[in-house]
Amino acid sequence: MDESAITTFDAPFSQRPVVILGAGIIGCATARQLLLHGFSVVLVAEYLPGDQNIYYASAWAGAAWHAAGGITPDQRYFQAVTHRVLLKMAQDDPKSGVSVVDAREYLEQEPKPDSAIWGKTVVSKFRELKPGEYPSEFNCAWAYETLVTDPTRHMPYLGKLVISLGGRFIRKRVESLRELYDMFPESQVFINASGLGSKTLTDVQDDRCFPERGQNVFLRTDRCHTLYFRNGKEYTYVIPRPFSQGVVLGGVKQQDNLSPDVDMDIVRDEIARAHRLAPDIVPEQPAAHELSHIIGIRPSRKGGFRLHSEQVHGSRTVLSAYGFGGGGYAFSYGIADALVKMVEKTERENVIV
Repeated sequence: MDESAITTFDAPFSQRPVVILGAGIIGCATARQLLLHGFSVVLVAEYLPGDQNIYYASAWAGAAWHAAGGITPDQRYFQAVTHRVLLKMAQDDPKSGVSVVDAREYLEQEPKPDSAIWGKTVVSKFRELKPGEYPSEFNCAWAYETLVTDPTRHMPYLGKLVISLGGRFIRKRVESLRELYDMFPESQVFINASGLGSKTLTDVQDDRCFPERGQNVFLRTDRCHTLYFRNGKEYTYVIPRPFSQGVVLGGVKQQDNLSPDVDMDIVRDEIARAHRLAPDIVPEQPAAHELSHIIGIRPSRKGGFRLHSEQVHGSRTVLSAYGFGGGGYAFSYGIADALVKMVEKTERENVIV
């Protein structure tokens, strides 16, 4: 849709579009939640669901739900809400690309008080494994059920869902939030979910944002129903993709590396680590025709993601939600829920006068 098609109108607050900059998992999940609550929504973005540009990180994510360690109670709750929403999708709608899988998590060292073990309050069938049930080189291990999302299915699904609920997408690269204000002069709420774009937007310029290259191996296999995590110095994961009949092997983080080319040294290292972690799934030397490669630029941020509300130019409210790095899917619907509450707070302030 061309921006010239947008017209201004005199309408009550709740009928004025909430404008979201960015159509990755955060932007689209937020649009879904807002639309389900009756708000009008327009998303403006350079990349849209279905795109496969390496800067569109949501298309390439490992996208496993895994409780993060070292986070605040509020952040834990964002993850818990996300789990609740994704579980409902897995149960009700296979088109969503969300699956319930078994998980095995191995820890090299004794978990700290703020470790990921808090996730046992959210996941099903959590139990601490006994010695002999996991390799002897680990300090401890956990088993539980978790959720994995296949981005190749979920982002197109989410894009279609947003449109079916009345949302609109505009493919456009903007250089500032001010451009959005000019495009939608009667809108009062703008959500900056631009990810890495927040580093270069002229009226944001968040220097804490940085690109972080991820490169994973996709191994085609029918043994794709168990997730493995290794926590420690040799951080490794094997993430199942049941709908795509394979597993994602990782991981690696390369700050400020923007190369789209496959690094074969990384490929060999990820396969070797994944084989050590899950030899029943990952052979020592997989056949070349069973392998493909996944490269994406994660929108990371020093100090963690930003979730913030501020008033600008009088009556406008700008909500910021960006900088999730590799955690976008694990936080997505919880962040969306929080943003809906922030929009409703703004609505209340404009209605109860």
